[in-house]
Parts: sequence; structure tokens; C-alpha cells
Amino acid sequence: MSRGVEWDIDPTLDRVRDLVDVLGQPQRAYPVIHVAGTNGKSSTARLIEALLRERGLRTGLYTSPELTTLRERIAIDGEPISEERFVEVYEDVRPYVDLIDARLAEAAGTGGTGAGTRLSFFEVLTAMAFAAFADAPVDVAVVEVGMGGSWDATNVADGDVAVITPIGLDHTAYLGDTVEEIAAEKAGIIKPGQIVVVEQQPLPAAEVLLRRIAEVGSVAAREGIEYGVVHRDVAVGGQMITVRGLHGEYDEIFLPLFGEHQASNAATALAAVEAFASGAPTRGEHNLEAATRIAAGDDYTGGGEGQLDPALVRSGFAKSASPGRLEVARTGPTVLIDSSHNPAGMAATVNTITESFGFTRLVGVLAIASDKDVAGVLDQLEPVLAELVVTGNSSPRSLPPEELAEIAEGAFGPERVHVVERLDDAIDRAIGLAEETGEYRGAGVLITGSVVTAGEARTLLRVGAGR
Repeated sequence: MSRGVEWDIDPTLDRVRDLVDVLGQPQRAYPVIHVAGTNGKSSTARLIEALLRERGLRTGLYTSPELTTLRERIAIDGEPISEERFVEVYEDVRPYVDLIDARLAEAAGTGGTGAGTRLSFFEVLTAMAFAAFADAPVDVAVVEVGMGGSWDATNVADGDVAVITPIGLDHTAYLGDTVEEIAAEKAGIIKPGQIVVVEQQPLPAAEVLLRRIAEVGSVAAREGIEYGVVHRDVAVGGQMITVRGLHGEYDEIFLPLFGEHQASNAATALAAVEAFASGAPTRGEHNLEAATRIAAGDDYTGGGEGQLDPALVRSGFAKSASPGRLEVARTGPTVLIDSSHNPAGMAATVNTITESFGFTRLVGVLAIASDKDVAGVLDQLEPVLAELVVTGNSSPRSLPPEELAEIAEGAFGPERVHVVERLDDAIDRAIGLAEETGEYRGAGVLITGSVVTAGEARTLLRVGAGR
């Protein structure tokens, strides 16, 4: 953690590439499914991993940021690595980290053009994940991009399948001010010979992505054309969906996640696993053993060649979870925890609440980073919230509650905005406001604004405690 904050970006792959080189290229010891995008990356990565694990493969999953513990980011077979294993992996890579740090310091001290004098926090953690997966060993790793794509530390891995979730405006200080610029950065994970699964995109982003796919000679699988959601119904605890995959149709799937966007994420995850199973791995000799074993398995039944066993798809999705994404933390009144932090993500959250929850009175708790489009997020929330409690979280980027209140009053009016300094007190205040009418069955609280807010709310409300 002494290596600097995660959002202080120096856009280069040189440092992390040097590190994985001296580590022996652990990211090439297994096939990779690489996931980039603005919204839905973590949910889609988790859904992909759930399907792969249901098929009997040993999986590695690298996601960011964490909700509760840093160990969540490096998971093997669906479980975060243990505290002991986290320390072991760090100690294993530390001599090589020190070696690269020394090289960087020497280059900087002799007038070299090194990008910095130390490896960054995210670069070291990414190398730890690659090393942990190689040592396990895993059959396949699902790797979520941290930010962007082209120069993200995860991009030293060459994915056999690339997945691009919906792209919108976020991290504009680092990725660009337009959807086209951001899409170009995300497209950096697209490499020759891949199958690229592209979730529904704004037209400018789609044009950039498809141009990149054509330039490098990859193959596109597009939501709404090659695959997609055929039908969906709201169900208790989630939704029932029918999905058309790349190799067949899968019906009667219960997805324990809410919203149209999660149905799209599930369809994208299914297409990615189909692509991996039938059209990839194609990128290297290290993948041949896994490819042979997968292709020879017993889980190809039903429709066209390459279709997965529908029973495994149903069971895999039924066991899936996406913590902190419209997660029900308690009832009486219902308290939802959601990590949306940009206008596009919040629009999906609002649409899902309208569709899946019959609230007659919903109170919001908002703690959000100062570098986000706060006004845009508030505009999405205003129509569905009766009142809003503004607060802060533990992140140094958190917008002070008084400043957040000033912006919120422009959208909600001063009479509907309440300022509470601490998140725990803000949650208590919101629950009290929701219960004022006495209509417990129709009352609800939405805690949202960032992954940090969601994670701290889960801890305060003891979500998942004892699991």
C-alpha cells in the first residue's frame, strides 16, 4: 500500500512487463479470458467464472476494486486466497519487485527515461495474481481490467477471449473526454486471433471496437446479432431468462441478479464461455492441453456443435452472485446496497429498482468520489427517491458531505436533502426516514455511490458475516 494510491496512473506497461519477465511469464501458464468496459465488468467476470467452474475447471478470478478485503481480488475456485497464501505470494514475488525497483531507480538516477522509480501498487498486485494462478495451477483465469485497457497492468496477458462490457464516460481524466477516446483505450485488450465478445454499446464505441477487431484480425461476437437475451421475466430473488448463445439457445435459466443489464451480462458471460470452449484457446502451445481436455468433455449436448450442457448453464448461473450490485442487505424495510458510481450505471440501477421492487417510499444514502459526474448521478436518482441522505466514506477521494449536499439540493431541493457526516449514522437516518410512513412492506433504502460505499455498508450491516 506504500506504493501509492491506485488511481494515480502512469500509463505504461514497461514496468509490469519487466516484472512478469523476471517472474517467468506466469500469465502465459494458462488461458485467459480478459474483461474490459466501463460498467458491468466485475459482474460479467464473476458470471464467466461461475460457468467455467461449473464445467469442472479450476479457475482463477482477478477483479477490482475489493468490497471488504484486498484478498477478494485474487480468487481461486471461487474463494479469495487465504491470508497466509496472500503473504506467501507477496514474499515470493518481493525479491523480483525489489530487482525491478532497483533498475528503475538506477535509470532515473542516471538520467534514464524510466516511467518511475518504483512499481505501482496495482502492478505488484497484478503480478501476484498471475503468479498465484500459475502456482495453483488454474485451468483458466478470468481477468478484469483495472482501468482502461491499452496500458492497464493486466494487459501483459494476451486473452484467448476478450470481453467488452458497455462503455460510457468515466475516469475521463485518464481515459479521454469522449466515448470514442475511452473505447479506443478499452480496445487495447483486443489482440490478433481472439474471439471478442462485445456487449451492446453506444454506436460511437461500437464503431471503434469493430474497427480494432478488423485491424488485428480477430472475430467479433456481438450482442443482439450473434448472441443475446431472447426473453426475461422478473422472478422472486432475480429473473428467469432465455439466452441465445453462439451455438444454441438456453431456456429456463434462473439468474439471482436483478435487472436487464444483468441479463445482458449473463448472455455475454455465456457467449464468452462458449467462445472459449469451442473457438479458443488458439493463441499458444500452453493452451493445447486445456483445449483438448475441454473439447473432449461430456458437457457438449443439445443443439449445435459447441453448445454447452443447458443443465450446467442453469446450475452455474443459479449459484452466481455479484456482491454489492443491488444486493438485498436486509428486509423490513428493504435495504439495497449498490456500487454504481457513474450516470450510466446509476440509470441501470434506477431502471432495475423500478422494474423489480415495488417501493412506495425509497430513501437514498449517497457517498461518492469527488472526481465523478456527481450531478449526472443525482439526476438519475431524483425521480425514484423520496429523500436523500448525503454522507461520506473512508476514501480520501470521497466528496465532503457538505459539498455533496450543495450539489444535491440543486436536483432535489433543500427540503429533501439531509447531511450526515458518518456512513453508519447516515444508514440509520435513512432507515428512520423510510419507516416514517409505517408502510414497512413498501419502504426501502438504497445505499450507493461507489464500491467503497457499498463495501463499508456491507460491513456495517454484516452482509455475508460468518460465511
